[in-house]
Amino acid sequence: MQPGFDKRVDMEGFVESLHDGMTIGIGGWGPRRKPMALVRAILRSKLTDLHIVAYGGPDVGMLCAAGKVRKLTFGFVSLDAIPLEPWFRKVREAGALGDVVELDEGMLQWGLKAAALRLPFLPTRVGFGTDVVTHGDFRTVTSPYDDGEVLLAMPAIPLDAALLHVQRADWRGNIQALGPDVYYDEWFAKAAARTYVSAEDVVERMDLSHPEDARANIVERCFVHKVIHAPMGAHPTSLPPDYGWSMQALQAYAATAQEDGGWDRYMADVIGPDETAYLARMGGADAVRALPLPIF
Repeated sequence: MQPGFDKRVDMEGFVESLHDGMTIGIGGWGPRRKPMALVRAILRSKLTDLHIVAYGGPDVGMLCAAGKVRKLTFGFVSLDAIPLEPWFRKVREAGALGDVVELDEGMLQWGLKAAALRLPFLPTRVGFGTDVVTHGDFRTVTSPYDDGEVLLAMPAIPLDAALLHVQRADWRGNIQALGPDVYYDEWFAKAAARTYVSAEDVVERMDLSHPEDARANIVERCFVHKVIHAPMGAHPTSLPPDYGWSMQALQAYAATAQEDGGWDRYMADVIGPDETAYLARMGGADAVRALPLPIF
């Protein structure tokens, strides 16, 4: 190993490298392959005033409940079986989010791609005919070619940091996401100044010689800033093919939005002081690995 090239860092080092006011993109999709161990580390920290960008699930709801979010840019915030994430709903209905940018799913993707390409915007037809565009502060551009088509100019969404979770990583920053759908994690990583990847397993050297292994390397290591070892780090969301989501845990979390002092109790009793305590509360690693994959 060459000195200075080791990208491994622990949870404490991860949190210490962040600062108040950052724009943080969170990979995954609703209750699927969210970097929840990294989100919990932020919840336990003093970080605040964050701009969160996500196809949201419990990551967004929990950060909103904890008062960490100043601005939210999102395509949706859902737990799937619970269509509207309860804590996100409660905080938004209370007017406690200072700034909200609601986007069509495709518009969010296009904004990340524009940032990844270091462009100020990308033209698209996505969003036309919707209230998202009608009530949003969006502009149009006219094609300079003979067609003269008027297109939406989707502004770039640059990120200070992106958070992802995968099955495997090595100390160089090579990563592997083994599930059938990698969502838009590549674009979160490429839109960010720094990308932090938590992994179920961190190995000495990644073997990417087989085509299937190489295909799972969804983001080149040059885009990965730090790697954090986080076993069961997607729980309570799913990590196909390793484990499914814990709907029991998600329902228990959702119920706290209806309780006086519910969030404070959830922080103390479930999030706890660290990941070891959290995993023990969830029944241990074997219980998480036994969670069945959802069938659609």
